[in-house]
Amino acid sequence: MSLVPPPPREGPRPPLEVLLELLDLEQIEVDIFRGASPDTRRQRVFGGQVAGQALVAAGRTVDPARTVHSLHAYFLRPGDTSIPIVFSVERVRDGRSFTTRRVTAVQHGKPIFALTASFCVDEEGWDHADPAPDVPRPEELTPLVDRITPLAEKHGELGQMWLDWVRGRPFDLRYVGDPPAVAAAAGECKPARSAVWMRATGALPDVPLVHVCALVYASDMTLLDSTLLPHGLSWESGNVAGASLDHAMWFHRPFRADEWLLYDQESPSASGGRGLATGRIFAADGRLLVSVVQEGLIRPVRRR
Repeated sequence: MSLVPPPPREGPRPPLEVLLELLDLEQIEVDIFRGASPDTRRQRVFGGQVAGQALVAAGRTVDPARTVHSLHAYFLRPGDTSIPIVFSVERVRDGRSFTTRRVTAVQHGKPIFALTASFCVDEEGWDHADPAPDVPRPEELTPLVDRITPLAEKHGELGQMWLDWVRGRPFDLRYVGDPPAVAAAAGECKPARSAVWMRATGALPDVPLVHVCALVYASDMTLLDSTLLPHGLSWESGNVAGASLDHAMWFHRPFRADEWLLYDQESPSASGGRGLATGRIFAADGRLLVSVVQEGLIRPVRRR
């Protein structure tokens, strides 16, 4: 995959354009790649970004005819947004049907992220899947930015940071029910389940790996929401610290990340400062496309 950056323009660049540039890694040696982070006020690299970039690095060493069918990853250290990330790919296996790659992301001489990805040839076989939940269509729901704006306006600079985060995302998010920020602001505790429609904010190239890596990025944006809802918490409330610890995905059927996808998420357990969340991603026609599991840090923040 090679994406040519568009010519420079005046004003802020569209978030989707920034994402595509982040995914267009620079190859600096055989099986070694370098990626950047966006200019942001965040001090830590977004987990979905480094996961998507690592998968790009793996995919660059695999026959394009083979598609990603699973990945397993660990977030080892916080990433530094001020310097590049170096991705080293190990060619673990090249079989007749499956290819395995192991990727290590390094900054300051230490690994910050590790990913193992498996690719496979297309095969015929039996087919079944769970049905999609019965929820309103995305056209019937309010975009997240419109739901957050009234709440953010009450919180000054912090509220502006929330808005910048939402507006800076390359995906349109539309929650079924209340997102954690809205529920927490209302003092409500909700069941440990969250559903959100998402799609890229513009057209993506007709390259399957681009769509997979874009969805890997998006899969880390909302999955841990379900761990907060039962406790009346939100990431914006300032009383919880969160970070992704590990992440696994299984890709069942082909998809486009620039079409509406339903991300159905729930949390079966939270304890010991950690929360487990599972997710299923469906196409707009109800087909199950991807299964996701993630454990994250949800540590109480005790103010002095």
